[in-house]
Amino acid sequence: MSKSKVQPLGENVLIQPVKADKKTTTGIFLPESASAEKPQEGRVIAVGEHKEIKVKKGQRVIFRRYSGTEVKIDDEEYLIVKNEDVLAVIQ
Repeated sequence: MSKSKVQPLGENVLIQPVKADKKTTTGIFLPESASAEKPQEGRVIAVGEHKEIKVKKGQRVIFRRYSGTEVKIDDEEYLIVKNEDVLAVIQ
């Protein structure tokens, strides 16, 4: 199944999470626990048909860390997240 064949329903958004940096710009390696409570970033792949959805395909967004349902499509990890769990759009 390809990601182009997945269409979220209702208020849901399909997001491809962006991997968090494991190293700072100064070269310090960060443990997994360092970013445990921070929101996650990702790219919107598809959106549901609900009129309340404000994000569009291709936008980078910040969403709540423990939100959504993990799905695997073509050996890649994606999240199906409720529209209310999308916190911001990165310009």
